[in-house]
Amino acid sequence: MRAVMQANRRRDTKPEMAVRRLIHARGLRYLVDAKPSPTLNRRADIVFRRARIAVFVDGCYWHGCPAHGTVARSNATYWSQKIGRNRARDQETDRLLRQEGWRIIRVWEHEDPVAVADRIFAEVRAAHHRQPTSSNDPD
Repeated sequence: MRAVMQANRRRDTKPEMAVRRLIHARGLRYLVDAKPSPTLNRRADIVFRRARIAVFVDGCYWHGCPAHGTVARSNATYWSQKIGRNRARDQETDRLLRQEGWRIIRVWEHEDPVAVADRIFAEVRAAHHRQPTSSNDPD
């Protein structure tokens, strides 16, 4: 089980990289695998600090995608509980970040990267239009 967990990447997955390439090409700058909030020990895949937007690209298996999530064949009880805990942590993370004024974008790994990039771009631009411009910080 340990080997399975170690073989999975925490960052730079193919779906995440596809989205990052697209939003970077559109001129957006962001932090990768970063804590949106210093008070919360959770990391987002893509963070726009000034816009206060945290993006999570969730894996279908690890986060229990209703369309593509699968049931483990061996040690099914453990994996079912693990995925349940992941989903509960995701919901708690969203709630805590929203309480701090963050906008959350959660997407599944199977979603079209272009559509995801469009959504992120629109959210970041809308956030910048809501804020007075006072600095040249990236994002």
